[in-house]
Amino acid sequence: MAVYAGIVVLDLHVPASTSLKAKRAVIKSLAVRVRQDLNCSVAETDYQDLWQRAELAVAIAGGSEVGVRKVAQQVEQIVSREPRVEIIGVHVDVVVPER
Repeated sequence: MAVYAGIVVLDLHVPASTSLKAKRAVIKSLAVRVRQDLNCSVAETDYQDLWQRAELAVAIAGGSEVGVRKVAQQVEQIVSREPRVEIIGVHVDVVVPER
């Protein structure tokens, strides 16, 4: 049985944030939602020192490439429904095992 791995990197803008504390509250709640809804690992990976910018990385493991890509789309949908953030960019990579 093969294991497929996916990574979703989201570049985010938090326009209403006026401090690092305010930004982290938004990003933390978003990360918790993704973890709870999709059982994925989530980390803030860049822009920790900027008030209105964040990068989230989401790691996905699955038994098929199609399944991993489906979860990656669900990650983007969850983030896009958060009114306090704007998605600047999304990058998805899926690692397919060699046969």
